[in-house]
Amino acid sequence: MKILVIGSGGREHALCWKLAQSKQAGIEVFANPGNPGMAKVATCVPGEPLAAAEAVGADLTVVGPEAPLVAGVVDAFRARGRKIVGPTASAARLEGSKIFAKNFFVQSGIPTARYETVDDASHARLALGRFGYPVVLKADGLAAGKGVIIAQNAEEAEAALGTLKGPMVIEEFLRGEEVSFIALCDGKDAVPLAATQDHKAVFDGDRGPNTGGMGAYSAANILSDADTRMVMERVIYPTVQAMDFSGFLYAGLMMTADGPKVLEFNVRLGDPETQPLMHRMKSDFVPALLAAAEGRLAGQTLEWNPGPSVCVVLASAGYPGAYETGKEITGVEAAEAHGAVVFQAGTRMLHGRLETSGGRVLGVTASGLDLPAAIAASYEAVGKIAFNGMHYRQDIAAKGAVR
Repeated sequence: MKILVIGSGGREHALCWKLAQSKQAGIEVFANPGNPGMAKVATCVPGEPLAAAEAVGADLTVVGPEAPLVAGVVDAFRARGRKIVGPTASAARLEGSKIFAKNFFVQSGIPTARYETVDDASHARLALGRFGYPVVLKADGLAAGKGVIIAQNAEEAEAALGTLKGPMVIEEFLRGEEVSFIALCDGKDAVPLAATQDHKAVFDGDRGPNTGGMGAYSAANILSDADTRMVMERVIYPTVQAMDFSGFLYAGLMMTADGPKVLEFNVRLGDPETQPLMHRMKSDFVPALLAAAEGRLAGQTLEWNPGPSVCVVLASAGYPGAYETGKEITGVEAAEAHGAVVFQAGTRMLHGRLETSGGRVLGVTASGLDLPAAIAASYEAVGKIAFNGMHYRQDIAAKGAVR
């Protein structure tokens, strides 16, 4: 069986790494276009995704990033009779437009924060007067995880309006515990993945601008079984049924005193959440993915190792703003010899050396018997790696460890 993973980041490396461990007979993993880390566990194939799938004769394709989903890659594959895990372009509007998603929440009775939609900065200034501070401003379209700004006061809100252009959402700030909740769906049924927590802000203590994610962890105590059932009943199943949703539905949640409220939807696996998820998953992932593509998820379950997993992202200096590339990376082998898995994201091979090519460069991921042990294992491995300007948060999963 040939499986193609579309994408070139840490999420896709983690997927390829997990799929390559499948006990299914004859599994071959391909990546389009892939990266140097993925090349160690998969065959990298260049070109347009559908052409790549047809070139290798892929029996199943899994889409990593959001952009091809919003652009209709699933529709194109299905029109050619090819099995693929992901939502249609119509359903992908749940991530492609924050305004569409918020309106969908209200129409479908899905709990969410109070909000207003505005066309531009002048309308936003009027709407802000109807909210207190802090307040959340969200760009309508795709923004690689960096289109959300939390303004603590009027001055910060005005600065945000200089950054966010066009239509946007103004939203009340919710207080509670933030959770990333992802379910694998087939248009009728859904199977929850383990809960994770992401760290969006660039600096320790959740300070600084939002990024695509500076680290994440997965642990059994993030959500109780009762909370998981509540999210499935109130958020996931209503969406699957209303949208005929297939693929990965990612609900960014705030667990408030009034129960779970949806901050946003993504229509794919999270990055970096996928790294600790794949590291912690005990089940063979291939049967569930194939069942999702074939519309037969009913009865499927996923098993998880009891020990938590932690991923620390190593980023280029300046990220999420301007950053330089071409910095030589050393110590990856030493980190992996230390027991971690180093998932590559913004990397390339040039003249036989591994170097940086993006803002988020590596995701150093490790597990442990408990969360403090997993945190220690991840950071010990981080200490083996170096590149000029390397930046990372030193408090990934720290709050979880003291809960």
